[in-house]
Amino acid sequence: MNWFRLFAQPWRPWGKFVTLFCLCLVLAIACTRPPSPSGSGGSPTAGSGSGDGRVTIGTTQKPRTLDPADAYELRSINLIYNMSDRLYTYTPGSTEIKPQLATALPKVSADGLTYTIPLRSGVVFHDGTPFDAAAMAFSLKRFAENKGKPSFLLSDLVASIEATSKEELTIKLKKPFAAFPSLLAFGGTGAVSPKAYELGAGKFKPDTFVGTGPYKLGKYSPDSVRLEVFDKYWGEKPTNKGINWQIYTNNPGNLFNAFKTKSVDVAYISLKPEQVRNLEDGAKKGNWQAISSQGSAISYIVLNRRQKPLDNPVVRQAIAAFVNRTLLNERVLYNQAEPLYSTIPNTFDVSLPVFKDQYGDGNIDKAKQLLQQAGFSAANPVKLQVWYPSASPTRSVTANVLKEYAQKEMGGMLQFEPSNVEGATFFKDITRGVYPVALLDWYPDFLDPDNFVQPFLECPKGSDANGCEQGGSQTQGSFYYSAKMNQLIDAERKEQNPEARRKIFADIQNLIAQDVPLVPLWQSKDFAFAQTGVSGVAIDPTQILPYSTMKK
Repeated sequence: MNWFRLFAQPWRPWGKFVTLFCLCLVLAIACTRPPSPSGSGGSPTAGSGSGDGRVTIGTTQKPRTLDPADAYELRSINLIYNMSDRLYTYTPGSTEIKPQLATALPKVSADGLTYTIPLRSGVVFHDGTPFDAAAMAFSLKRFAENKGKPSFLLSDLVASIEATSKEELTIKLKKPFAAFPSLLAFGGTGAVSPKAYELGAGKFKPDTFVGTGPYKLGKYSPDSVRLEVFDKYWGEKPTNKGINWQIYTNNPGNLFNAFKTKSVDVAYISLKPEQVRNLEDGAKKGNWQAISSQGSAISYIVLNRRQKPLDNPVVRQAIAAFVNRTLLNERVLYNQAEPLYSTIPNTFDVSLPVFKDQYGDGNIDKAKQLLQQAGFSAANPVKLQVWYPSASPTRSVTANVLKEYAQKEMGGMLQFEPSNVEGATFFKDITRGVYPVALLDWYPDFLDPDNFVQPFLECPKGSDANGCEQGGSQTQGSFYYSAKMNQLIDAERKEQNPEARRKIFADIQNLIAQDVPLVPLWQSKDFAFAQTGVSGVAIDPTQILPYSTMKK
């Protein structure tokens, strides 16, 4: 999803408007005033001191909708994911998929276009409606046809969806896509009751949810959500008696204090870096638990090859050598992330540190050498504006660190000027090629390496002379065009053999490092905090916090 995302996504590649680092939203010291008795206006819910067996989760993220056909933000997907089942899900703590409402991985036709999926029997929806292939077909058609924010994920790929028997679903694609089973694990593709929902563009139900998952919706209000255990759930029942979701809308300080005073059992999304560091220190003393997980969201620099001097690949390579990821992680993120040397994060075993192998990290000598090779010097410097959305403090700090580091190390040969603009304008203008350099984030729609390649680099319409005119790299603002890259992406999308696909991804990553349409910076690290009496808290690579394993 992308994924998965924290806020509404104003353009195709993301939810990339606000940085994944909900944990790093601002570099400010933690709020220390006494907690508001009701957070952001909401009424308090039972915290760790209650004995009802329910778990209270505190968050700053208010869901925009609970309709899976329109939900494209992490704040909504986290709830939907825990109330729903999909055809496939992820093995806990892994990017590997496994059957959920399906009973096996799909049978794929020789041409890679037809997927035949066997389904479970004996499953019912929260409203008592039986689940079958017709209900699953309805759910997926609704996702594609109601034209919600994530609908393109299926509508761009799927030609038809049919219930070929009561317990068999057949999906035909418009073109081969080897990662399709992973796409069917996206939170919004879960089964919903045909009696509770309608097909049709814009026909959404944002305030309700009727699925097949281990929890059903009990209460949904602006400041809290109550989930009840579904007593007819087909699978393993939750270890708790239900979930209270307490919302401290956009107020990390109130969430921080609510956790420290034990008003909530678990705090997840979003705390400031100083607050994370404070809670980590408390966990080392045994005051509570700190849970961290390597995430799959990435941050990167986009280089617009349509603007001089970035049309010269040697200049782009010099910037790749110049970037010091260790410094950025320390200065911007308080070491609450991990340096990234590929567009594919290391949560996937195909990831290769190609930028580190080819350029090092903060390799100033190599950066100067490459700029000299391209004809630049202190007297004839490379001057670049670095653009970012004005509402992103993390990217503001990143741009200024790049500027200061260049001033200190590059002897005037490379100069950066941080520049910002309102978010809607930023995401509109980047597709028009307005910005020479831009700072972006990417939240995966689904967990497959393809989702870290195709949306960035594919360009079906373009040329070596003019760059990309239509495609992923045009939308991203790099305008990168490579016939070889297009061929490699087409090949990995068709290839069903994992080892053959691994080799293609290696070739793709090496080509990215050679051509440098973008420079990867870091991948996310996600944090949750739990009181000492709570067990079973874990964060999946999708940034999903599974509720059913929590117990106190």
